[in-house]
Amino acid sequence: MQPSQHPAPGVERPWWHDAVCYQVYLRSFADSNGDGVGDLDGVRSRLGYLELLGVDALWLTPCYPSPMVDGGYDVADPRNIDPLFGDLAAFDTLVAASHEHGIRLILDLVPNHTSDQHEWFQTALNSAPGSPERDRYLFRYGLGDDGATPPNNWPSQFGGPGWTRVTEPHGQLGQWYMHLFAPEQPDLNWSNPDVWADLEKTLRFWLDRGVDGFRIDVAHGMAKPHGLPNAEPHQFGLADGGRGPDIRFDLDGVHEVHRMIRSVVNEYPGRALVGEIWVGDDERFGRYLRPDELHLGFNFRLTTAPFDADTIREAIEHSMAAVVTVGGTPTWTLSNHDVPRPVTRFGGGEVGVRRARALALVELALPGAVFLYNGEELGLPSVELPDSALRDPVWEHSGHTRRGRDGHRVPIPWEGYEPNYGFTDGDETWLPMPDDWSSLTVEAQLEDASSTLSLYRHALEIRRTHPGFVGDELEWYGAPEGCFAYRRPGTTLVCALNTSPVPVPLPPGDPLISSAPLTDNGELPPDTAVWLA
Repeated sequence: MQPSQHPAPGVERPWWHDAVCYQVYLRSFADSNGDGVGDLDGVRSRLGYLELLGVDALWLTPCYPSPMVDGGYDVADPRNIDPLFGDLAAFDTLVAASHEHGIRLILDLVPNHTSDQHEWFQTALNSAPGSPERDRYLFRYGLGDDGATPPNNWPSQFGGPGWTRVTEPHGQLGQWYMHLFAPEQPDLNWSNPDVWADLEKTLRFWLDRGVDGFRIDVAHGMAKPHGLPNAEPHQFGLADGGRGPDIRFDLDGVHEVHRMIRSVVNEYPGRALVGEIWVGDDERFGRYLRPDELHLGFNFRLTTAPFDADTIREAIEHSMAAVVTVGGTPTWTLSNHDVPRPVTRFGGGEVGVRRARALALVELALPGAVFLYNGEELGLPSVELPDSALRDPVWEHSGHTRRGRDGHRVPIPWEGYEPNYGFTDGDETWLPMPDDWSSLTVEAQLEDASSTLSLYRHALEIRRTHPGFVGDELEWYGAPEGCFAYRRPGTTLVCALNTSPVPVPLPPGDPLISSAPLTDNGELPPDTAVWLA
């Protein structure tokens, strides 16, 4: 068993241990200059709202200079700010203002790849095969007499091949470069010391500017299989709804990268690391949370679980088991910018809203850290956008067979009765907003005690102030079919969920909050969760 990251009795827990962190998808949160795209000053203008909501930290998606092929995850310069979002002065002001509101700021880090417009990659294109400049990426000769076949059969996660052939400086077709995502996102070669040194420089640049940590994109990437071998289709993560084992990810060498990152961050007390880890095996997931690696790791089991008590309980148990042997802290999330919103996943309409509200209470009562996605607290659904509006590279690279993630990224409605709902003073938004969202705005929901926003605010207040939210374990109660109930040991706090089609009796205790009204005789209705004490 590994040493625990948890403090000894009587020692104050680190802030991230039970934090509620709010993901700000920067392009869609708040626009300050009327161009229809969210920006840093827009986030700063809404910090009062985040403080009112009751979150402890915000996670800011990439704001670096980028061609924006993949929403900023194609980074051209990791140590600057894209003019679309502001400048370094605006970033510094946002960090300071966040701290004044009692909110920490976590910045997205993208170490697996760069933009094809990054200075390094442009230099590599103009350098000879085998040069030090090309060795920072994964260039290889193609197969066949003329090299016209990609070096191996790896696909891109976005669709199409995972390789693109380049035109050499002398004007003829030559080597290929690997990109596990869009062609505009060439993968870095993590066997090259230049890559390690540059990431350390990036870490220190932002830590010195006061950020409170990093969310690490594709944290199970970076290391690649030796020799880049061909593989069978089932070895590309296509099983288990596209989240099965993948030979291109979760290689043992990736942990050396995280140890380097952690060693740098350890020089800055109070900073935290959270990794995006699409790894289904509990034991392998836990390796990322060893005491010399990440503080937190996204476990996405709840984002893929249907609305079924047994399946949700299994997801919770696996998520906790994955971290307990390494002394790690579990994390919980129902949505992010890459997955459909809970309201839509759970059936849409009134049913989807009821179920999403119920799962919110289940999530917020669990021990560990919680990550909310902007708009989740408003009960927003994913949006069916017209083909002409789609921006996600998945749409094009899949040959228009996968619509991509744009529907989960529509801007936040703040106020008013028609688009653009206060998101921008401009005429248009970067993704169109629905005509029927006036009842979902922040303004409308703040005035409604029964709204989803009011539910989140109340739940977060109870979570922050009630003595039952302590400890790292759960005890499960016996429950009717289609239901579960758990208690935080050493306390009287109980959370119960009913996914069955009929009302059920409540466990013992006085209701603190419920996701929908209880029945007239005090039973728990279908599609409802409750906290009791």
